[in-house]
Amino acid sequence: MLLPINPKNPQQRHIQRVVELLKNGGVIAYPTDTFYGIGCDLMNKKAIQRVYQIKRRKPTKPFSFICSDLKNISDYAKVSNYAYKTMKRLLPGPYTFVLEGSRQVPKIMLTKRKTVGIRVPDHQICLELVRGLGNPIISTSAKTRDGSDFHDASLLHDELGSQLDLVIDGGPVKAEPSSVVSLINDEPEIIRRGQGDLDVFE
Repeated sequence: MLLPINPKNPQQRHIQRVVELLKNGGVIAYPTDTFYGIGCDLMNKKAIQRVYQIKRRKPTKPFSFICSDLKNISDYAKVSNYAYKTMKRLLPGPYTFVLEGSRQVPKIMLTKRKTVGIRVPDHQICLELVRGLGNPIISTSAKTRDGSDFHDASLLHDELGSQLDLVIDGGPVKAEPSSVVSLINDEPEIIRRGQGDLDVFE
């Protein structure tokens, strides 16, 4: 099912409908400031396993997830003063920050080193979903058969719609990945160069 939602001013009735679906273990596709993502409730293990199957990804490679703001991040990761100041300057934005996970993060979502990848995208739809759900949502890119990122919801719906419970159409997105930066031990390390200014780390 394809559900159009206004990306600048998301209709609350539509957000609530998607939130109910997520609470019931639904798996959705949704727009971010980088690409269309596939996601579910971070606290629903069965839904997470479905996302692994859709992505054909090994469970040893956890997905990143979306928080609504810095306060929300501190519930799921250990945030030092340095990490807080750095993220406050750059978020919301096209960055994934790698931090040490807290006990609230399900084990299936932690790496062997007990780290997590966290995003706060500059996109109202996914931020409203997290706020409405009360939990973070999984964030992994929806890929075409040839491995490129979807920038258009209707194409995504045509190709992956049968595996998903809902596709949100929030208009076209850039389809460029986020930059991934580790802030472990207050030692910034650029893991992937994508969107966003990385000069502050160099």
